[in-house]
This record gives sequence, C-alpha cells and structure tokens, in this order.
Amino acid sequence: TEGAIPFAAADPLHVLPACIVGSGLAGAMSMAFGCTLRAPHGGLFVLPTIGNPVMYLAAVVIGAVVGCLILGILKKNVEE
Repeated sequence: TEGAIPFAAADPLHVLPACIVGSGLAGAMSMAFGCTLRAPHGGLFVLPTIGNPVMYLAAVVIGAVVGCLILGILKKNVEE
C-alpha cells in the first residue's frame, strides 16, 4: 500500500476506487476461504503463520489483478 500513495495522491479520483475495489475483493475472498493470519502485519515473511496460505495468495493475486484492470480502465492515456 505504501507504494501506491504517490499515485493515489497524484490522481485520487482514479487510483483510489481501483485500490478500494481490488483490496476489498482480496479481503472478502480471504475471509470466504477461511484464511487466518496470526501476525500483526503482512507480506511474504508471514506466510508460515497463515492458515490456508495457497488460497490467501490466490486472493491477493486476484485482488491485485482486478485492481490493475480497473485502474487501466479508469486512467487516461498520458500524451507527450
């Protein structure tokens, strides 16, 4: 999420909806899959503490892809 802050600050009306939908989908899918996380933070370093890690990673990847697709639809092409 920290990497998205400059992009969101530069164009919040296009970037924020894509981030919200993508992360919301990933969170909903991880809940539906019964994933658990005992660590108080995220990232690949906590994979050993995740219950149902394969589906957790699937949820993250699917959420990221959906967020990228929405961002690709919402963002305008930059003309040089």
